[in-house]
Amino acid sequence: MIYPREDGITSNGGKGGDNRNRRRPFRRGSRDNDSRQENQGRQNQGTAHGNSGNSRTSNDNSRFERNKGVMFDRPKWTPPQAPSEPLPVPDCPWCGKPIKDIASAIADKDSGVPVHFDCVIARLSEGEILEKGDAVSYIGGGRFGIVHYLNPQDMRNFTIKKIFEWENKENRAEWRSTVCDHYSVT
Repeated sequence: MIYPREDGITSNGGKGGDNRNRRRPFRRGSRDNDSRQENQGRQNQGTAHGNSGNSRTSNDNSRFERNKGVMFDRPKWTPPQAPSEPLPVPDCPWCGKPIKDIASAIADKDSGVPVHFDCVIARLSEGEILEKGDAVSYIGGGRFGIVHYLNPQDMRNFTIKKIFEWENKENRAEWRSTVCDHYSVT
């Protein structure tokens, strides 16, 4: 807002500058018509050296029509169908109970059949002598390890005492591909 002062100089409310460098807001449609009318007025006025050369002619209008996007129908994306057959529920060869969550199972080291994750940890714990603060844990990459926690309440500080290579990365079990196909359909 512009405020007049006593000496006749106007102030714009403390903002620096007179906003001459600001762009006009974009208005679709009306801007082209307004600028065309202004340019036609400039062409009619002319200068001492002829037209200024900055006016837009009717040929320039075709440039804007060329840049309009063409709408066309794209095929609708249809998601892939999930397998209709349910995941298998095999029995664990070590405990004899069914493996209800086969995605959390791990392959047997010798035969490659699925076994309970907890059964592997229990079997490794039986064969090792564990001290106070030790635990058998899965450490990733198909490996288990004996992990020693310095403070059992704080699980962030630990050292790995021994590593057991359990699953071979090169020889992937056949039942894993069935599980992968069920969860990853895309």
